[in-house]
Amino acid sequence: MRLRVEPHVANHKTVAHGGVYSAGLEFDPKILDFSSNVNPLGFPSTIKNDLKKNSNLFSVYPDSDSTRLRTHLENYTGIPKNQIIIGNGATEIIYNFSKAFLNKRNVSIPIPTFGEYESAARLNGARVSYFKTMNLNQDIDNFLKIIPKNHCIFVCNPNNPTGILTSQKNMLKILDLSHDKSVLVFVDECFIELASNPKESIASKLHEFDNLFILRSMTKSFGLAGLRVGYGLGSKKMIEILNKIKIPWNVSGIAQNIAIRALSDRSHLKKTRKLIEKERNFLDSSISKIDGFSCYGSDANFILIKSKISSKQLQKKLLKKNILIRDCSSFRGLDSKFIRVAVRTHDENQRLVKEFGKP
Repeated sequence: MRLRVEPHVANHKTVAHGGVYSAGLEFDPKILDFSSNVNPLGFPSTIKNDLKKNSNLFSVYPDSDSTRLRTHLENYTGIPKNQIIIGNGATEIIYNFSKAFLNKRNVSIPIPTFGEYESAARLNGARVSYFKTMNLNQDIDNFLKIIPKNHCIFVCNPNNPTGILTSQKNMLKILDLSHDKSVLVFVDECFIELASNPKESIASKLHEFDNLFILRSMTKSFGLAGLRVGYGLGSKKMIEILNKIKIPWNVSGIAQNIAIRALSDRSHLKKTRKLIEKERNFLDSSISKIDGFSCYGSDANFILIKSKISSKQLQKKLLKKNILIRDCSSFRGLDSKFIRVAVRTHDENQRLVKEFGKP
C-alpha cells in the first residue's frame, strides 16, 4: 500500500533535547542531570503523598477540560479560566497552536532558541525565517525592523539556551508593532517563574493584545517533568479554537490534581528563586575562572557556556563521572563549542565545577 504523505510531514525531523533518555541513557539516580532545566529543589514537599491519595483515579477517565485546574490557574495567574488551555506538557500546546494558526504561514524566530517552535511550524507547512541574536534586548531595534505584516513570531522569554530575559519594555515594543501589523506573537514563558525577575512577564498585558499567546509550564517551575502539565494563555477566541483541536483526556486526572496542589505552595517558588540566584552566580563565577570556558550572563535557572573543547567530547568526558550536560550543537545558531548546564544545589554545582577544572 502506498501512503500519501505531505512533503513537510515526510521530511519532518525531531528535535534534540536534554535529559537522560535523550542522551541514550537509562534513568539512574547516580547520574547528576545538568542537561534538564527543572526546579533544582524538585517538586513541592506538600505533594509527596498525593500519588497515594489519588490512586483511586487510576481507573477513572479524567476531566477532559481540566476544569478545576483551570480555575486554580485563574487564581494563580489572574487570567480568566476561559482564556486558559491545559496541555500534556507545554510542547503539546506548541504543536496545537501551530496546527491551528500557522498552516503555510510565514514565521520568524530569533535564534538560538528552543527547537520545537521551528519543528511544529514546519510540520504545518509554515515558512520559517530566523533572526540571529544572543541578546534580544541589545538587538531589539534591528528585530523590530524585520517584523513583516501577517506573520507569526516566537519569542522565548527567558530564552533557552541563552538564559536572557527580554524586558517587559522591549516585549511591549514587539507587541505594539506586531498588533499594528496583524502579527501573531507566541511568547514562551516556561522559565519565567524561575527567572531573576518574574515580574517582567507580559501576562498582565494579555487583555490589551488579542494577537498574544503565552506559554507556561509546570514542568520547570514545580519540578513535574514526569507528569507533563503545561498551559497556555490567550484571547478567548484563540482558546476556543485550540480546545476544538485538543485531543480528549490529554492530561491525566492524577496530573491535574497534583498540579492543583503544587500551585498552592507559593513558598516553594520563592525558596527556589533564592537558591537559583545564589547558585547561578556561583556557577558563573567559578566556571568563568577555568581556562577555556566562558559563561553567557543568564537570568534563568541555566547557563550557556562556550567551551574550549567540543561539546560532545566534554559531554562524554563528564558522563564518565556520572554528570550529564546539554550538548548545544543541535541548537540552530550555535556550534559544537557550546554547552548548557542547569543550576542545581550547591553540593551538586561544586561537583560540576570540580570536574570542569580537571584536564
